[in-house]
Amino acid sequence: MPLHKYPPKIWAALRLKQGIQSRLPAHYLRCLNESQEATPVHFKPHGVKYKRNPHTGQPERVEDIPIPLYFPPESQRGLWGGEGYVSGYRYANNDKLSSRIRKTWKPQIFVRQLYSEILDTTFTIPVTMRTLDLVDTCYGFDFYILKTPKVDLNSKLGMDLKRAMLLRLARKDTDLYPDDLEKRERIYDKYKEFAIPEEEAEWVGLSLEEAVEKQRLLEKKDPVPLFKVYTEELVQQLHAQHLSEPAVVGKVS
Repeated sequence: MPLHKYPPKIWAALRLKQGIQSRLPAHYLRCLNESQEATPVHFKPHGVKYKRNPHTGQPERVEDIPIPLYFPPESQRGLWGGEGYVSGYRYANNDKLSSRIRKTWKPQIFVRQLYSEILDTTFTIPVTMRTLDLVDTCYGFDFYILKTPKVDLNSKLGMDLKRAMLLRLARKDTDLYPDDLEKRERIYDKYKEFAIPEEEAEWVGLSLEEAVEKQRLLEKKDPVPLFKVYTEELVQQLHAQHLSEPAVVGKVS
């Protein structure tokens, strides 16, 4: 069997260093390479490496082991606030002497309407109670979307909303409250700390496949008709031939 030059583990990283993926904007590639852990939702971390045993008084090593979560496809179409499916076991009939039965705990989903000041639109979104609590903690839906990192949003819908908000802040679109200039300026001033250049906002939240397609369209060039190519070559040949001919000097009488 032929051996690969590079191990399969690093194939994904190598793809970013050659071909069209290597030509993606630097700020987008930095976002792909950022490794940030999600905020714990289903467990409380100890925050320390050692804890004193209440019975013996001796320090004991403790570890923060995250609970494995599964995020179904429908979680990308809503805002679950970091909650996901937790798989485990329960005792039959709540009897610890009985056999264990596999069980999956799912978050409770509600459909709620959330209003965005920046987009001036009311969205009907599947959310969890934790999402609503986070919106209240951030003092508004727009602040929640803009402040929450991608790893905590964990939602394609959430990142699409963030990109739309950032684009409007970057462009200062006059379509926002066209009949109320004072309110429009107040909204832009309220969220000005999140404003980034438009060329960066266009790439926020794009998946790698979407980013590659966007880059392909940017690099795409319309084919030049052959008659234009041949005409240009003919003009250049005639021009070169004219320059190569000796100049005729008239006889001075």
